[in-house]
Amino acid sequence: LEKGYDATTLDDIAAEAGISRRNFFHYFKSKDEILLSLLSGMGDMIVDALRDRPSDQRPLEAVRDAVLKVCAMIPADEMIAIDELMRTNPVVQARKQASMIEHEATLYAALREKWPAPDQAVRLRMVAMMALGAIRLATDALHREGGKRPFTDLLAENFAALLDEI
Repeated sequence: LEKGYDATTLDDIAAEAGISRRNFFHYFKSKDEILLSLLSGMGDMIVDALRDRPSDQRPLEAVRDAVLKVCAMIPADEMIAIDELMRTNPVVQARKQASMIEHEATLYAALREKWPAPDQAVRLRMVAMMALGAIRLATDALHREGGKRPFTDLLAENFAALLDEI
C-alpha cells in the first residue's frame, strides 16, 4: 500500500515478511497471488454460510443472506485498500475477474447440492451469476464512494434490486 503494486518488489515483500526471496516462492508463485489469496476463500465462505440457510428459503434469498453474513466480517477499510491496489494493475485485475468466475462455479455447485432438482439448473446458475454480480457492483460502488456507506448496505441494495424489493 505504501509503494504501490508495481513499485513493490519481491525482495521488499520477503524482507517485510522476514523470509528470503527464495522462501517466498514456497508460499506464492508471484506477488499478485498475495492479493488474490485474500479473495481465494470467499467462495468457500459463502458456500459454508449457504449450507446453514434453510432449504425452504428461495435460493436467491439464501445466497443474499449468506453473502451478507460473510461480507459483514470483512473490514471495509481493508477491502477498500486492497481493491484500490488491485485496480492499479491490469494483470491483477484480470486475475481477480477470473477468481470471481471460480467463486461463481463454487457457489453454483453448492446451490445444485442444496436444490438438486434437474429443472432448477439454469435458475441456480443465474442465481450464482447474479450473486457475484451483486458483489462486483457493490465493490465498484464502495470504491467510487470511497467507503462512505457500509459494504453490506451496498450489497443489500443490489440484492433488493434483484429481488424487486426497492
